[in-house]
Amino acid sequence: MSLFGQIQQQPADPGTPIAERLHENICSVCKKIHAGIAVCGIGGCESSHIRGLLTYRPAIAAGISAGREEMSWHAAVHAMASASRMEIALSGGSVLIGIDAGTSVIKAVAFDLAGRQIGSASVPNRYVSGQDGSVTQSLSQTWSDCSAALRGLSDKVESLAQRTAAIAVTAQGDGTWLVGSGNVPVADAWLWLDARAARTVDALAAGPLNRTRFEKTGTGLNTCQQGTQLAHMDRVSPEVLDRAEVALHCKDWLYLNLTGVRATDPSEASFTFGDFRSRQYDDTVIEALGLGRRKSLLPEIVDGTLVTHPLTADAAAATGLRTGTPVSLGYVDMVMTALGAGVYGGDADAACSIVGSTGVHMRAVTTDRVHLNTEGTGYVIALPIPGVVTQVQTNMATTLNIDWVLGLASDVLQDFGARVDHRDLVAHIDKWLSASRPGQIVYHPYISEAGERGPFVNANARAGFVGLSLNHRYPDVVRAVVEGLGMAMRDCYLAMGSLPSELRLSGGAARSRGLRGILSASTHASVRVSSRDEAGAAGAAMMAAVAIGAYRDMDACVAEWVTPLLGESETPDPELMSAYDRLFPAFREGRLGLFPAWEALAAGRRGVSEGTDR
Repeated sequence: MSLFGQIQQQPADPGTPIAERLHENICSVCKKIHAGIAVCGIGGCESSHIRGLLTYRPAIAAGISAGREEMSWHAAVHAMASASRMEIALSGGSVLIGIDAGTSVIKAVAFDLAGRQIGSASVPNRYVSGQDGSVTQSLSQTWSDCSAALRGLSDKVESLAQRTAAIAVTAQGDGTWLVGSGNVPVADAWLWLDARAARTVDALAAGPLNRTRFEKTGTGLNTCQQGTQLAHMDRVSPEVLDRAEVALHCKDWLYLNLTGVRATDPSEASFTFGDFRSRQYDDTVIEALGLGRRKSLLPEIVDGTLVTHPLTADAAAATGLRTGTPVSLGYVDMVMTALGAGVYGGDADAACSIVGSTGVHMRAVTTDRVHLNTEGTGYVIALPIPGVVTQVQTNMATTLNIDWVLGLASDVLQDFGARVDHRDLVAHIDKWLSASRPGQIVYHPYISEAGERGPFVNANARAGFVGLSLNHRYPDVVRAVVEGLGMAMRDCYLAMGSLPSELRLSGGAARSRGLRGILSASTHASVRVSSRDEAGAAGAAMMAAVAIGAYRDMDACVAEWVTPLLGESETPDPELMSAYDRLFPAFREGRLGLFPAWEALAAGRRGVSEGTDR
């Protein structure tokens, strides 16, 4: 039995204050298990305990001396969590490693058992883009780069191999990573950026089972997903699938190399091929994708909070870590980042937005509260918490719009021989915002060449302004671009049912007070910023922490890893809210009216391209 379990079962006088009973129980168990490294000292106690408990000694002592039940309970919660970590520390493990293999960078991050980041290392990710819309990545290179990141972490964290209690891995979502006999890659992976399945998506979306598929998965079809990519491959290159034995995602491929186990997690399994309520594959969904005969490619589903597999000898040799170290398969990177940044926990009706190159907008709900919109867009992605999922809408481009508008200024200055650093332009955004009036111009932030996928799907959607006049200047354009991000965020949250009361932000752009104010007013939500630097790796490591018993459940882990890192609440400005309430109808009607224009522009681009080809 774990130390935590033994403490829970220790008898004590029920009339004794809770903190004192807890203290007595921990002393009793520690005497039996370990000689200890530090004397307790509470109330003259001379029992020895490891230092994990001593972190909470003042709180326990205060609870005992004051005799106050609420203080005793507070001390009990923290000390009981510490008790489980004591047992892990006794075995020599004091570090959790989170791997986050993103599209741009592969990171390995070390945390102590209480969630403090103690080191990180990274390697740039590499992929190849083709003229045909392909975006592919070498499987063997990805494993090599992941191993290099882990070795780099060893250079930064002393005695990492000996101190590591567990490893967890998450990675970029969607995409298709095919593996054949002997766990050898069949071909380069198709990434989530790959657009070759567009025509297959259109055909499947028009199929008779598509609405049923959506109501089970909670997820709209798009070219990013493994299901549509496999369906497209089955139509145009079935021989590739014939050589494959299993279809994995990026994190699954890394997990295979770490443990030798072919598996995927409940999040990607259910939003692609299954039912978000059961977290299992669903035959109707697979049939709707036309993949009935390819069902054997789908791997076993493993929940990394419940099951770990040991690091193999080959993986240990490649990474410099110890053979047998427990490895947890994380959920997809979006929800790991959301978990680490605060999408779950607390009493508020909270949501979480990641304001990066792309925008990811999420709210945690129980499965019975999921809102399935009539357009059939977005994602429903399981969290590593029983019965709880995230509803997700994503914008293809968020801060990329800011990069574009700042790039205009940079280009003009360079033409006149003046050079300005991008960071200096970013630092000036708040000044431009203060020099302009809110709610004057509509900007649709669909700047990505891939169009938009939330809260609507249109590969031809493009960015544009509505309402420019002769009197508008550059600060007005900058403000319109930033306000466009707020309007798009509001559009996404309304597609999930309603606006949240609290918005928790992650991503570099959240450092701008002006941008936070615009996002807050656009969504009618108070804003809190997470100071967690590596939220994705932290979310994965939190799963490992629960899996090895460092925390009794994810709620306890969130209370220590996430909640203390949320900043003070910033309430929305009432005048800005009113301005954006007036602006949003113009934003929404504008984007609905632009569909024909986008189609015409796309046809024109195709005509130019075909003429050039001839």
